[in-house]
Amino acid sequence: MKIDHVALQVDNPKEAAKWYCDEFGADLIYADETWAFIRFENIKLAFVVKDQHPSHIAFQDKSLEGGKLHRDGSRSVYKKDPFGNFYEIIKYRDDK
Repeated sequence: MKIDHVALQVDNPKEAAKWYCDEFGADLIYADETWAFIRFENIKLAFVVKDQHPSHIAFQDKSLEGGKLHRDGSRSVYKKDPFGNFYEIIKYRDDK
């Protein structure tokens, strides 16, 4: 299993993604009014609005069964660790 991304809550995901891309040279994957996704060489960052997603760390697990289907074809499930932090287990459409 590997870390896929870290998600930060922001008021304006598009603005946050643009700032991080401009400031740190990340590549924009996707951005709209409710979430944005950027890629660095070693990890991705998501920017989310608080009424839709918690701040979290996501782990990619190609064996995930079920979970919520997302618009990009990925599936995931949110859970809490024993310390109260949210984490996400995610499987992408192309994961085998």
